[in-house]
Amino acid sequence: MRKKLLSLFLSGTMLLSVFVGFTSSSVAADTVTQSGNPIFTSIFTADPSAHVWNDGRIYVYASHDIFPSRGSDLMDKYHVFSSDNMVDWVDEGEILRADDVPWGRPEGGFMWAPDAAYKDGTYYFYFPHPSDSNWNNSWKIGVATSDKPAADFSVQGYIGGLPGSNLIDPNVFRDDNGDYYLYAGGGGSSYGMKLADDMVSIDGPVEQFTELEDFHEATWVFKRGSVYYLTYSDNNSGGNRMRYATSSSPLGPWVNRGIILDPVLNSETSHGSVVEYKGNWYMFYHNGKISSNGTLRSVAVDRLYFNTDGTIQKVIQTTGGVPAVGPRSHATEIKYDELINESFDEYTQKTEYAMNSSNVSIGGGATRPGANVENMHTEGSYIQLNGINGGTGGKALLTVLYASGDSGSAFKVDASGDPAGDGYFLSLPGTGGWGSYTGRTNRLIDLNAGTNNIIRLSGGMGGANISRVIVSMVPESTQETEYAVNGNNVSFGGGATRSGESIENLHIPGSYFEVSGVNGGTGGQALLTVLYASAEAAATFTVNASGDLSGSGYSLSMPGTGGWSTYTGRVSRLIDLNPGTNNVIRMNGGMGGANITRLIVSSVQ
Repeated sequence: MRKKLLSLFLSGTMLLSVFVGFTSSSVAADTVTQSGNPIFTSIFTADPSAHVWNDGRIYVYASHDIFPSRGSDLMDKYHVFSSDNMVDWVDEGEILRADDVPWGRPEGGFMWAPDAAYKDGTYYFYFPHPSDSNWNNSWKIGVATSDKPAADFSVQGYIGGLPGSNLIDPNVFRDDNGDYYLYAGGGGSSYGMKLADDMVSIDGPVEQFTELEDFHEATWVFKRGSVYYLTYSDNNSGGNRMRYATSSSPLGPWVNRGIILDPVLNSETSHGSVVEYKGNWYMFYHNGKISSNGTLRSVAVDRLYFNTDGTIQKVIQTTGGVPAVGPRSHATEIKYDELINESFDEYTQKTEYAMNSSNVSIGGGATRPGANVENMHTEGSYIQLNGINGGTGGKALLTVLYASGDSGSAFKVDASGDPAGDGYFLSLPGTGGWGSYTGRTNRLIDLNAGTNNIIRLSGGMGGANISRVIVSMVPESTQETEYAVNGNNVSFGGGATRSGESIENLHIPGSYFEVSGVNGGTGGQALLTVLYASAEAAATFTVNASGDLSGSGYSLSMPGTGGWSTYTGRVSRLIDLNPGTNNVIRMNGGMGGANITRLIVSSVQ
């Protein structure tokens, strides 16, 4: 964590878009599934600390850049991510925040780069946090514990006997003999020490590693064979590089070996971790690719290779990331190349919202002089869409059509189904003018099931005039069941008759037929379709269904087909069914005639 970033604020001019001009790498044509970089896209993350625990999954403990950004002083709310194949990542959720730290800085924030360890059934989470408003001179290394790797952590206190100034970026290393060591430091000072058996105090002196070349922060120690490796970020002007040193002892002395990671994209800071998983070595790091902003970073990963003499080759930063090391599995994180792919072919169920639609409201300085919403550069401005249909819930594609005379702007998007509650970053590249409505930008969001979703677009980070918003979903699959009217589950009465494969004489008042044993699936709305013939100009039926809460039934109009034997009629309407297979559908005649051959029920899965 570089303290010079504390005064940086999010500016629309800083947000050069990564959503335009992107060209997929050769990964797209590769038969091997790649992770894509960055690997976490649901929230902004930095300072990744990667570990492999006994359950065989790889876990990444990351710090969290809050959006919209106020610089690194606002960082808070640690999340954990895990995978079993390096491609499909799951956001395990938040495990700790500043509010959980009883001895912490009253103003909160400043939850910087963390690390984790495991010993005798307990997971230990180490995090730096100031204990006073004078944050720079009051750093503590806090410790939280849990019996789970990614949930239920409780703060136990902090490690005593450590320097208070620049003591950030803790790293815990377990040696082959079971001893644990703690490393920390920043601002040019690097420290290492042995941890006591309780994992929350030190055992022995605090060593300062003055021999490291141009040390800045971000210590990470690992072991390969008999060699100990220490990686860290340097003070390179314009962007940190990651360097490394080696030793035959966990506390040095260290021999400087050179640079293993060049400055990362769109971020002056650099912070990494190195881990072996399923026979491969990886380096996790962060960059500013998604936001083009050094205070809104995202975690990436690439392969790390050793030379035969044990030295490390420079890590090549890629767009494609790393290949899968196992079969596809559950994931909550959308791969970056999928996130910015503008085709989204499967999202074909589209609903467009003009900015003067009845369910669209504005505020905070936004204006609507005509059909478009303007002045979204104003801090606090917003557009809110109410009553959005999320279907059965899950991912939806948000598309915004706009014009912008700025070089690059951004919106924060809040959506009802957002599991992290952080909102989504939406980049709006300039279009060359405030009247040039050629802009089209996409973002996958999460919606709840049902029709009560809210989507809110917040401005204040560069300007854009909005003409239209489109919400697209993957069409829900349907299960279609046909019910012939000569089946054993069909009964009739009131003057209705059954002739062969059709029900007739439904023009008689009181006539009816009903179909029993109709499958309502999980319950709710279903589409009823009736196939028929009619020589009337039009007929009307009342439909009763088991799930109808009103009890008054549904009206179904059936236009004439030109003859009683012309079975070309087909009409549909939504009805309500109960869950399960015990539903009854009853059709009541007496208001014009129709001969009916078949009912089709399409229930949403």
